[in-house]
Amino acid sequence: MELLTAAGLSSDAGLNAYIPLLVLGLLNRFSSWVALPEGWGWLSNGWALGILAVLLLIEVVADKVPVLDSVNDALQTVVRPASGGLVFASGVGSETLAVADPGNTFGTAEWVPLLIGAGIALVFHLLKSGARPLLNLGTAGVAAPVVSTAEDGTALGLSLLAIALPVLVLLAAAALAVLLIVGMRRLWPRRS
Repeated sequence: MELLTAAGLSSDAGLNAYIPLLVLGLLNRFSSWVALPEGWGWLSNGWALGILAVLLLIEVVADKVPVLDSVNDALQTVVRPASGGLVFASGVGSETLAVADPGNTFGTAEWVPLLIGAGIALVFHLLKSGARPLLNLGTAGVAAPVVSTAEDGTALGLSLLAIALPVLVLLAAAALAVLLIVGMRRLWPRRS
């Protein structure tokens, strides 16, 4: 179950880097739904939550504006996979150690969950960032705020689903990937 939760959260990070981090931090701080493993408590620190909220606000606004959304996606190519790695590593619970000695990280298996989560988030990020310019061109930018709002809602919903009902994460993530691929195929010009 921990792996399903972690996979769901890291796929959400591919859509929005800050929503799954903020959900984990808030639920750890204000509820009993999430108990972050030792070493990940910083995620529910007031300062970390405040910074994540400001970064989320910036991303939400930037992602609603045509062209700026593509620039944001380019900048987020590093941030979203990093966020995916963090939420995956923190989501797999006690099986994952916090990175206490960065110099020794690659000498142990501590980097494996970070890499898995980053890879999952990168796949979803590439699908999103590949579809967005096509949507903007196909709709003269009108779709940007609508699609962005749907992505944010999906990321929030999937984050909560990954924590509350992790078994459904596989179905939801697969459905999201299919929707993104079908959307790209419909907008991608066909060659004769």
